[in-house]
Order: sequence, then structure tokens, then C-alpha cells
Amino acid sequence: MARRQERAAGSGRWLPWLGFALLPLAVPPAAAPGGCPSPCYCVLTGNGLRALPAALLPAGLEELDLRNNSLQRLVAAELRSLDAPAFRGLRLTLGANPLSCDCALRPFLAWLRSAAIARVPDARSLRCAAPPALRGAVLLRLRPEGLVCGDAEGAEPGRLETASYVFFGIVLALIGIVFLMVLYLNRRGIKRWALDQLSLPMPQLTLSH
Repeated sequence: MARRQERAAGSGRWLPWLGFALLPLAVPPAAAPGGCPSPCYCVLTGNGLRALPAALLPAGLEELDLRNNSLQRLVAAELRSLDAPAFRGLRLTLGANPLSCDCALRPFLAWLRSAAIARVPDARSLRCAAPPALRGAVLLRLRPEGLVCGDAEGAEPGRLETASYVFFGIVLALIGIVFLMVLYLNRRGIKRWALDQLSLPMPQLTLSH
């Protein structure tokens, strides 16, 4: 008979099995067991997860099912965790997550392309949920330069505002340079015009009592 160990953590439970792994969790556990029996699988489908709970996963985990959650992407720190020695053999399934295909997705897209076959079995079926222009697009067919930050969820407004100010400053600088060039090229005509203005007779004012 398979060995079972239960561990309460808030309203969720950590239920490792000898041979199957974890039942779905309503809330990720506060701490994971020190190890995982082999073979070891973790099923976290349908839990509304917005981030990869890498710090809570047991060492030696072989498969992690994250389908049907609320993941928009895996960020750089999470990708580094997956490349750690304890998880280098870990395979992920990520289908049915609302992936946001903006500029913040670039690290995940690069990682996915390098690990798609070996580590993410359903990589070829992953599709964008946002922004509207890319909704339904196949993730692996996207080009990194086509992923831009805008008003879509997941964008970086602070960085966008800085970029707007930089662009505005560059435009003003170009206008100033063009204006100075026009003055330089027409310096003789401007000088002649100024001298002509100075040589004009001054109007005489007649005072009457």
C-alpha cells in the first residue's frame, strides 16, 4: 500500500504520496517535506496560482502540473530556481494559464525555447491571453522584439513614462539643432537685415502744446 503523509498548512494540505505526489491545493503549504519519493509528481491544477511556488517544492520533484492557474509568465527569479540542481530534471505543464505576451515575457520565452521539448511537454500548445492584439497567438511563434510594453496588464508604467520623457527630449534637441543650422546658414542675410533695420530713420515725435 502506498505510504501517505498529511501536513496541514492554513486551509491547504501538503499530501505527498509514494508514487503519485500531491493532490490539488487550495492554498500552497507553508513548508514542503524535506524530500520526495521517486517517482514524484506534483499536481497544482486549478489553484489560482499567480507565481511559481519554487521555494515550497520538494527536492527531487520530477513533474509539476500547473495547468489552469493564473500564471501570466514565469519571471527571471523563478526561471533561475528551475535551473537549480535540485530541479534541473523537473518537467512542467503550463496549459490553460492566462499568459500575458508583453515585454516582460521575453525571459520566459527565451527559456521556453531552450527547454521546450525536454522540460515543458505542452510548450507548443501554449497561447497568449493578452494583449488583445496577440490573443490566441502561439507562444513559440512569437519574436522577442514583437513583445512590447503598453497599456496591457503586465506592462511597466514607470519604465514607459521614462522612455516617453527621453523620446520627447530627443525630439526637442533635434528641433533645436535644426533651428541653429538654419540660423548659421542664413547668418549673412540675418546680419544684413539687422543692419538695414538699424539704418532706418528714427520716427520724429512732434509735441504740441
